[in-house]
Amino acid sequence: MKHPLSLAVFAALALGAPALKAANAGDWQFKFGAHVVDPKSNNGTLAGGTLKADVDSDWKPTFSLEYYFSQNLGLEVLAALPFKHDISLNGTKAGSTKHLPPTVSLQWHFLPDAKVSPFVGLGLNYTRFFSTKETGPLAGTNLDLDDSWGLAAHVGVDFALKDRWSVTLDARWMDIDTDVKVDGSKVGTVNIDPIVYGVAFGYRF
Repeated sequence: MKHPLSLAVFAALALGAPALKAANAGDWQFKFGAHVVDPKSNNGTLAGGTLKADVDSDWKPTFSLEYYFSQNLGLEVLAALPFKHDISLNGTKAGSTKHLPPTVSLQWHFLPDAKVSPFVGLGLNYTRFFSTKETGPLAGTNLDLDDSWGLAAHVGVDFALKDRWSVTLDARWMDIDTDVKVDGSKVGTVNIDPIVYGVAFGYRF
């Protein structure tokens, strides 16, 4: 993701477009881009502490839609194509899973009519796990990951481009914890708690 992020920053700053007219109450903004879900480094232990769990990163296209209550305040819904993560136990791949992390955030835009407008947001994340597969030490078992509800924090910067277009660099922290069951028995909880970062192009209408 470093390369497209750098390109986005260069495009936003080099074009020298004038500041956008601030959003009005009732405006919408659609964004499309790509984001990385990067779980924290220590994802917890299973089976009474005998198995160290690690969840790897993945990136996918993302989409969001924000409704503006005023120039500064908006409500955003984030969606994406399914992310896929490998799961390792004590360094050995033991399975994989896919997930969808729809997130709703209430957001405050500090400088809505400026060329560069930072924002912050706070909301709720729901993560649904599916298509979970077992391999290696879990081959022949039934691995199940419970869905998760948790808080989500959002920070980012909107760069004005042209007319109603903009580009956004942003990062989120999501509280994602899932109870793990093997053959129907709970063996522990995996704390994913990722940073989700990326770039998106937006159009306001």
